[in-house]
Amino acid sequence: MVNQLDQKQAYRQKVAAQLDKINAQIDELKAKANQVKADREIEFNSTIEELASKRDAAQKKLEELQNSSEDAWQEIQSGFENAWNDLNSAWQKATSKFE
Repeated sequence: MVNQLDQKQAYRQKVAAQLDKINAQIDELKAKANQVKADREIEFNSTIEELASKRDAAQKKLEELQNSSEDAWQEIQSGFENAWNDLNSAWQKATSKFE
């Protein structure tokens, strides 16, 4: 009878140890998931900042275009189109990255 109790106790300890190991592995996965989430959030925020900066540059060029003289209009228009294309390119890159 004692032998059977010892076997039961040993088996219970073995199973408990395996469950503890699985729990530790689950906790490790959760930590990795949180890290990935944080890294992704940083990347997302960085992309938003880049887009906002490019939008601001395009907005500034548009204001320059609206306030330009007839002589400077074509030069400023070219600058605006470059800023707009830069913004559009960044937008396309961002949307494809985060889909």
